Amino acid sequence: MLTVVLECQDQETELAQTLSVLVAGAVEGLVSDVVVLDHGSRDGSSRVADAAGCRFYSQWDIKDIVRSARGEWLLFVEPGARPQAGWIDEIAEYMALNKLPARFTASRGYRRPFFQRLGRAVPPLELGLLMPKSEALAAATSGMRLAEFVKGRKLRKLASELIPAWVVRAAR
Repeated sequence: MLTVVLECQDQETELAQTLSVLVAGAVEGLVSDVVVLDHGSRDGSSRVADAAGCRFYSQWDIKDIVRSARGEWLLFVEPGARPQAGWIDEIAEYMALNKLPARFTASRGYRRPFFQRLGRAVPPLELGLLMPKSEALAAATSGMRLAEFVKGRKLRKLASELIPAWVVRAAR
């Protein structure tokens, strides 16, 4: 089972798009719960999370969140990111056979223009992060943001593609 964790602030539209893709994972029995960690949103993020059956926190400590996760694996993604076809089967198989963290492959259909990619640091969670709960518990410290889980980790790459959150932001 998998717990999906998102961190947002005034990202109602992006949150709704990501949650709509995760429904298939819940129907297939892969996604056990979704946790939305909010940073003072003034939009409808809490309503979107509630309608989707997510746990929504406006005040939280990451150690408590990781401890309370129902799944034995955690998937950290940015609101607006959307895993593409085949992600459910691949993640289920990966979790059954591996113990190391992984991330999605960047979508070939949604790449930044060449000159925008040059010299640009990729945001830590742009391609998500899949990791065992035990490893997340060991790494979690109070006040930590989700992106910090990626720091210093050598990540395997999943074959499944992810449309990054920046695509939704750019389309606005």
